[in-house]
Amino acid sequence: MNTGPSGHELVTVALREGGDVVTLRRCTQSACRAAGLQGSALVRLTTVVSEAGEHLLGASGLTARIGLEGGDAVLLAVRFGWAEARRPPATLLSAAGRLLDVSDLRPVGHGQELLLAQRLPAPSVPVGDLAADVRGRLTGADAAADLVDALRTQNRQLLASLEESQHQQEELQRLNAELEETNAGVVALYSELASELEETNTGVVALYGELEDKTRQLELADEYKSRFWANVSHELRSPVNSVIALARLLLDSAADPLTDEQRQQVSMVQASGSTLLALVDELLDIAKAESGRLEPHPVDVDLRSLLHQLRGMLQSTAQPGVHLSIPDHTPPRPLVTDEVMVTRILRNVLSNALKFTVEGRVALEVTVEEHEGVDRFVFRVQDTGVGIPADELERVFEEFYQVRGPHQRGRAGTGLGLPYARRLTELLGGRLTLDSEVGGDLHGTRVTVEIPAHLARQPGDAPPAVSGAQPPPQSADPAAGQAAADHRPPVGSLVVVDDDETFLTALRPLLAGLAGSVTVLTDSGLAVAAVRRERPDAVLLDLDMPGLDGYEVYRRLAADPATARVPVFVLTAMAAGAVDASRLTGVRAVLDKSRLTAADLAAALNRPPAVPSAGQASTPAPSTSPRAKER
Repeated sequence: MNTGPSGHELVTVALREGGDVVTLRRCTQSACRAAGLQGSALVRLTTVVSEAGEHLLGASGLTARIGLEGGDAVLLAVRFGWAEARRPPATLLSAAGRLLDVSDLRPVGHGQELLLAQRLPAPSVPVGDLAADVRGRLTGADAAADLVDALRTQNRQLLASLEESQHQQEELQRLNAELEETNAGVVALYSELASELEETNTGVVALYGELEDKTRQLELADEYKSRFWANVSHELRSPVNSVIALARLLLDSAADPLTDEQRQQVSMVQASGSTLLALVDELLDIAKAESGRLEPHPVDVDLRSLLHQLRGMLQSTAQPGVHLSIPDHTPPRPLVTDEVMVTRILRNVLSNALKFTVEGRVALEVTVEEHEGVDRFVFRVQDTGVGIPADELERVFEEFYQVRGPHQRGRAGTGLGLPYARRLTELLGGRLTLDSEVGGDLHGTRVTVEIPAHLARQPGDAPPAVSGAQPPPQSADPAAGQAAADHRPPVGSLVVVDDDETFLTALRPLLAGLAGSVTVLTDSGLAVAAVRRERPDAVLLDLDMPGLDGYEVYRRLAADPATARVPVFVLTAMAAGAVDASRLTGVRAVLDKSRLTAADLAAALNRPPAVPSAGQASTPAPSTSPRAKER
């Protein structure tokens, strides 16, 4: 039966907690009495309404409307409404059908409505007048009677609580008596323990002092370890760079031809040198990260090109039967972060996955996800390898730790890959997580790398560098065009300052077509005088040398008016982050010895000079006399 024009609402109760159901029951009782419904009919309606409220409690937007509804007979109706598809139990609906005159459940909009009603004795007044009278009585005498009943119930409960409190007080007094009896023994025991504690305290103080000494020793040992890594790694870079450069020289198309076997052997030497150099770089980065000196240098990253390079670098390392999947397409969002660090993170994670996957696939997935209003690039590497036991998942992030087992046979490693990748990820403001499954149909490992899409830039945080070969700039000068047509070298004369004889051996062939004359100095103390005397078109300067290092040589060249305008190019085996850019202001470029090619040198030498500042001397004209000197 619908509440239409003949329906008169008496009260609405919102049902949110158990106390609201009690309120609904009282309101239903009061409305029944006020409307003239007595006896078993009152009890049945009140009971069913209370049960319905208990069962439906917790439904979204649950309310109960009590009202009078006219028609063939006057009904006292309670309508439950809620905003979800939840239904009352079938037992409740069955009981309501038996006990009440009217019960009906039907959908309303996105929710449900349950009608529970009892017929009233024929009223002697119109339904509207009866409804007004019931409303008045609900707020009047009946409400007061309900309040008195509630107060009586509360008084009974209070008396029961007082009686219980009295019993508890008696129990407390008994316990206090027992406690007093025990207290004497406790005091004696306390005195005995205090004397023992005093004796023990002396040993604790001595132990604490010993622990402090051990802590200082451990901190000192850790500092020595980081310093050792940094020094040894740096000392390793120079000979490794020389090995790579000499191998590149042997493989150059302009060198004497090699047999296929010799070319393969030299290529293996070059690849092994590059691997060793990458390991040395990782050791340097770990040492700097532990000492807080490793900082990211954000740039706009061409992620598609980066992934393409990773694919070309790692494809050949996959075992037969293993498919390496690296996407060609990337999310259309800019990525500003340290490109070198991201490359090393992904290379280490992918290399690790390929190393321990003998069949199946290694797949890289790249997505952009929003976290707390910030876009984050998420790189997921999933493999079908042997997996990592659950109790080893955290230990694989310990430096030099490797999971023991038959899968390690024939797979050499240092145990630095994952710890190094996690350190770099944290430096980029992200996190690296790992989960793995051993055995079963879903065996394998998934590594997830999350980094912010935009890492704040630090102005002036990276030294100048030439990343690769660049074509010489186009010149509008006819003389310059004629020089290019005549295949003239980019510079007439060069001075090279470097104490590494092995590197110089590899460098000389690279300079053969780039300069008319080359003066090589292995003693940095003679550099300033030689540059002043030779007036070269450019200086190639190493940084790490005995006696005067490259920084001091450059400072003296820049301070001397006769040499201040000579372009200086730094050649170094140092990692980019280890170069002090603040001491190289004005240097034309910083070139990495390990990746130096003739194209890099030509691109750097062909760069247009910077606009000279006031007070600087003019640059002398380049010399074209073919001569070579060595001191």
